[in-house]
This record gives sequence, C-alpha cells and structure tokens, in this order.
Amino acid sequence: MGTHFKGNAAEVRALDAYIKMMRAANSATASVSRALNDDHLTISQFGVLEALMHLGKLQQHTLGEKLLKSGGNITTVLDNLEKRGLIERERCKSDRRCIWIKLTKDGRQLIGKVFPKIAKLIGSAMTVLSSTELEQFGEFSKRVGLAIHANGQ
Repeated sequence: MGTHFKGNAAEVRALDAYIKMMRAANSATASVSRALNDDHLTISQFGVLEALMHLGKLQQHTLGEKLLKSGGNITTVLDNLEKRGLIERERCKSDRRCIWIKLTKDGRQLIGKVFPKIAKLIGSAMTVLSSTELEQFGEFSKRVGLAIHANGQ
C-alpha cells in the first residue's frame, strides 16, 4: 500500500516510492538485527566491525562519517565494542584529537564468523531482483542519498 496523499502526481509518486523504500529498509534492518542477536551485536556495532575488517584501522571520525553516525553515537558504539575487547583505540601521537580504531584478535574472529552469515542473508533477500535490477537499485539508491545530502536535508 502506498500513500493516501492527494497531491500532484509527482508528489504522490515520490511519497509512494519513499514509503516502499522505507518499508523495504525497515524489513531488511529487522532481519539483519535478528541475525545479529545471537552474537550480541547491534547493526551499528556490526557496521564498525565490518568497516574495520574490510578497510583496516580507521580514524574514529571517519568511521562515524561512513556509518552516518554522530560523534556522540559513534563514541557509544565504540565504547561498547571496546568493553567487549573487539576493538582498540589508539591516540595519534602527532595530534591528540585523532583516535585510530582497529580490530583486536577477538574482533577479527567475531566479524570473520558473523559477516559471511549476514552477507548470505542479504544476498538471499536480494534474489528477488535480477543482476541488472540490483545494479539499477544500487544506482537509484545512491542518487537519492546524494541528492538528499546535497540539499542539506
């Protein structure tokens, strides 16, 4: 079910697409969250571990930007991962404002176990789209995100 809004055709189409996009995103988020429960991880914590696994050590503010998290929120996420011994913080010697974040051995082990499970889950959900549709979906999503960011919304 789309929007019940009775505006002009362009607004109705936009709102209808937005509702469908958000329902799909919320369904995917709920599914991934359920899968992460066994390992006592939140989606934000998983995002941090995944970024560090694929990109190596990163500065704290870079992680926040990549995951679209505020400074306060990323600090909380990192505090909880550090308490579990999954990440380490290292202050830059040349600039004390700079904090590097890296995986610990336990963090590498956990994300190495969890990531394939989540990738399979997401891959399975996306089988409803052809490879061409997946590429288009990715491009459309990127364009919408960039447009919203550019407009400061």
